[in-house]
Amino acid sequence: MKRRKLRTAFCVMLVGTVLAAFVAIAAEAGSQGDPLVTLSYLNDTFLSELLGKVDEKIAQRDQEILREVDKSVDAATEEILDAVDGADTVGNASAAVYQEVTLSAGQVLYGSAGCEVMLRSGSAACVSADKSTPGLVDITGGGTINDGTALQTNHLYTMTADRGVRAADAVTLLVRGSYAIG
Repeated sequence: MKRRKLRTAFCVMLVGTVLAAFVAIAAEAGSQGDPLVTLSYLNDTFLSELLGKVDEKIAQRDQEILREVDKSVDAATEEILDAVDGADTVGNASAAVYQEVTLSAGQVLYGSAGCEVMLRSGSAACVSADKSTPGLVDITGGGTINDGTALQTNHLYTMTADRGVRAADAVTLLVRGSYAIG
């Protein structure tokens, strides 16, 4: 009987030790040193907070970019308007008629939106203060050209905004629409 009591006492102590170890391990999980995070917390709370912060940062960056673009466009528009104000010649070819215009080397023909230009002789390049948008639309080629790109002879170009054409040497252009030479 004494042996049986000793065995029972040993089993109780063994079960108690196992329970104590389990409680110690369970108490440590979810503590400051080993936090317990559930999937529902990640999906419901953490993810929505994280996405909200990302959206906020993106909105702030978009506003900064828009402010910078507005400054650039305002400066470019001001530059073109100053050039038109100081222009030597201002023309306005009627809607149905092309007007022949001759430029010497270095002169710039500034056209308003909708102005059409065709290079007949010489060499000239697109002038656009806004580098992020197309300078001229090449109707003949079906594309666009940007600031500094050479015009091709006998291609018809349309200006989508206040843009220009700079003569590299003596050029002859056919122009339809409002323009100024500076």
